[in-house]
Amino acid sequence: MTTESGISRGESAYEPVIGMECHAELLTASKMFCSCENRFGGEPNTRCCPVCLGLPGALPAVNRMAVEHVIRTAIALNCSIESEAHFDRKNYYYPDLPKGYQISQYGKPIGSGGWLDFEVEGKPKRVHIRRVHLEEDTGKLIHFAGDSQRSFVDFNRSGVPLMEIVTEFPPDLHSADEARAYLTELRAVLTFLGVCDGKMEEGSLRCEPNVSVRLRNAETYGAKTEIKNLNSFRAVERGIAFEAGRQATLLETGGVVRQETRGWDEGRAATFSQRSKEVEQEYRYFPEPDLPPLRLDEPWLERIRATMPELPSSLRNRCLTEYGLSAYDARLISESRATAQWFEAAAAVGGDAKLVVNWMMGDLARLVNAAGASLDQCPVTPQRLGELVTLVSSGAITGKIAKAVLDEMYATGEPPAAIVEARGWRTERDPAAIRGLVEQACNANPEIVADITLRGLTQKRGFLIGQVMKASGGKADPGEVNRLLDELLARATGA
Repeated sequence: MTTESGISRGESAYEPVIGMECHAELLTASKMFCSCENRFGGEPNTRCCPVCLGLPGALPAVNRMAVEHVIRTAIALNCSIESEAHFDRKNYYYPDLPKGYQISQYGKPIGSGGWLDFEVEGKPKRVHIRRVHLEEDTGKLIHFAGDSQRSFVDFNRSGVPLMEIVTEFPPDLHSADEARAYLTELRAVLTFLGVCDGKMEEGSLRCEPNVSVRLRNAETYGAKTEIKNLNSFRAVERGIAFEAGRQATLLETGGVVRQETRGWDEGRAATFSQRSKEVEQEYRYFPEPDLPPLRLDEPWLERIRATMPELPSSLRNRCLTEYGLSAYDARLISESRATAQWFEAAAAVGGDAKLVVNWMMGDLARLVNAAGASLDQCPVTPQRLGELVTLVSSGAITGKIAKAVLDEMYATGEPPAAIVEARGWRTERDPAAIRGLVEQACNANPEIVADITLRGLTQKRGFLIGQVMKASGGKADPGEVNRLLDELLARATGA
């Protein structure tokens, strides 16, 4: 039996073997081979031209920025950069590729022979990269539920610059967890470089794992299947786990794994057969006659190397040494360039980096997720969160009040200090006022006081503190509340 969690039968006998092909749409103003705007969404078929469609007589021209993005990625992935790269025609027909071929790179890609290091469950892992090359995206088919007779084609995506990153054979990945961790790190690298926005939900980053299984310690490899166009970390993890389990079960029961392309059905949490897998010869690659070779001279490469930004691994180290964060927090902060920049801007104002992370990943993330938004759409700016953290760390407001302030900041966009002053939410530090609230809580709960003073149930102090904080509207200084409660309990025990 196969389950979503992976190889349920024969799990100890079989080893998954996973190669990864990732497609990243590049952040350029125009498409790969023409001047049409490169932008997601919009009215269908409003951003396409004869070059996008490959009409007779249309001639492509290379987008220099797209080439530089691929070079930048190849450098970050420790690849060798070829002095000359070629474009080829990859021949196949799909309804969303009317010219019958895709301009890609085959024999001479821009980058090859690299690697990417990352961690899986705290352990280092290296995945070798076979190639990084440039090609064009296809159009997009649109199928309407309930209308099986008709489909529509949107060519706005046709010709968008697409970078493909292919891992080396034999593969280094051997579990769904490792595959997810690899993809997470790769996405972080691409967003830090600024070459791709990494928005998997919009198809900007898509993953196609090649999955096979073999008996553990075996030297030969089994037939592989390719799962097409997975566009979320969850789909990648679940798709690989299911497919490895399916193949193991098939082999155990005397079946044969066929080399094929499979789709992923999120609703059924299962893969399904689409077509038999093509081999490279079937694509009949040949040199693209309309494009000359790309000359990647050393001065050009040096200029690009000089503009390389900080990468996630470097930021993680800096989070440990400069900000004193834990490895876990550093990993969260470095998951994307936008998150990292947001954190550093807030920490520059708030000072206490750990508090900034706690608020970012806790209450602020709760509000952003509830709104179905992303951090770059958040109405609370890094400056404002830093100001809120300063109010908390200075003791101007309590943590409980800070949550209410953040809710108002998110709803109104107002600065935290203005909200605090308008609501009269500054911390209450008057010992006489707090003493009155402590005595009130103790007098109202004599059985709790007896449990603490006579029976030693000190954990019940929390109840009394909660009553005091509730009575003060969350404004009482927690330190002062604790001090005065200790005094009162000590008197009650005669100490």
